[in-house]
Amino acid sequence: MYTAAGQPRTAPLEAGTPGRRATSAGALAWSARLWFGVAVAGQLLFAWYVAVFYGGALVRGELAQWNKVMPRGYVAGDTAGNAAIGVHVLVTVLITIGGALQLLTPLRRLAPAFHRWNGRVYVLLAVGSSLIGLYMVWCRGAAGGLAQHVGISGNAVLIVLCAALAVHHARAGRIAPHRRWALRLFLAVSGVWFFRIGLMAWIVANRGPAGFDPETFQGPFLSFLSFAQYLLPLAVLELYARAQASGRRAARIAMAAAMLVLSVATAAGVAAAAMILWLPHL
Repeated sequence: MYTAAGQPRTAPLEAGTPGRRATSAGALAWSARLWFGVAVAGQLLFAWYVAVFYGGALVRGELAQWNKVMPRGYVAGDTAGNAAIGVHVLVTVLITIGGALQLLTPLRRLAPAFHRWNGRVYVLLAVGSSLIGLYMVWCRGAAGGLAQHVGISGNAVLIVLCAALAVHHARAGRIAPHRRWALRLFLAVSGVWFFRIGLMAWIVANRGPAGFDPETFQGPFLSFLSFAQYLLPLAVLELYARAQASGRRAARIAMAAAMLVLSVATAAGVAAAAMILWLPHL
């Protein structure tokens, strides 16, 4: 059950006093806000890196610099392919900023027209970026093996599906399901970012590459992460919604604790990615 605002409805009965019920619901809500704040900060840092590194190389006319961090990012003579990479990079920055703005509740309330138009742009860019991503994976010789390519392609297909359903429910005036699908879309679009912070956190935890060959960029862990980058966040979202709608205080407290752990893990992944992937190239 969901409220008109798109949030899971609290069950009418819950063991414990009203004060304890309010405490568990509040703890769950604040744990989600904490994770969202950490994630948005990390995504904005990623967008800044992308804009400065890729945009700076473009301004200087040194597109070959892209290959330092993206295999076959620039291919001499391939004008169409290089243009696709450039557009994909630009869209990444715009999507990251637009997605953060789209989920800010105060902004939705104060500027509903902006929310609608930003949402339209966000959906168009998300779908367009996914199609370009498919082209990059299957036509540009992306790094990794077949399992990774299939996992990334599944992410692209899921983005298109979530975008279509979010728009469908919005046009029909069904706000609650629209917002549920919009949240799923945000997490699916963030798959590339989740991959990076997950990989860097894994490398730091193992004190080096483990479960994959850094030369070929293939191995069981990378195959797993290619699917987990979007399936795990979506699973957490569903568990959060069920805990919020649950009448059990223990379920809410457990989910709040899990969100706190995930906030710490996300922050650690962002820090590792910043120190290993992003800041050294700026």
